Amino acid sequence: MPVRAIVRFPDPVLSQPAEAIGTPDDATRALAQDLLDTMRAAPGVGITAPHVGVLVRLVVIELPGDAAPAFYCDPRVIAASTETARFTEGSVSMPGITDEVERPARVRVAFSDLDGTPREEEAQGFRAACLQHEIDQLDGVFWLRRLTRLRRERAMKRWEKARR
Repeated sequence: MPVRAIVRFPDPVLSQPAEAIGTPDDATRALAQDLLDTMRAAPGVGITAPHVGVLVRLVVIELPGDAAPAFYCDPRVIAASTETARFTEGSVSMPGITDEVERPARVRVAFSDLDGTPREEEAQGFRAACLQHEIDQLDGVFWLRRLTRLRRERAMKRWEKARR
């Protein structure tokens, strides 16, 4: 499958909420494979359809040590812990720029797989952070918005310098 062009920050598409997929079809499955190939080429550990300019709620995550990539259609957080954890985050749309983000340490996510089967997943640690990060992106919330104003401004300055 082809590696797609990644939308770069500050493209407005990264601030737009994505539409529900509903029942996944062959086009959804083809997009999922394109996302996987694009994420691996970037490289990254997570990617959404909006990262390639397609405003649908599709996520791919592949963490080191995973037996296989995970595909999430229409994911949503249905429960989150009050306990928090900090992890370094970044984006395939802003390569080379990272910062620590604090999020709930554990989440429960409802989604459908690529066959349309409803599923739920409990995640903790880095996987929980990744799921929340990508679901934020589906909601039009780019990861920088989770930083303090000062840290966001510093990250944006680093990005502008890196782009020159």
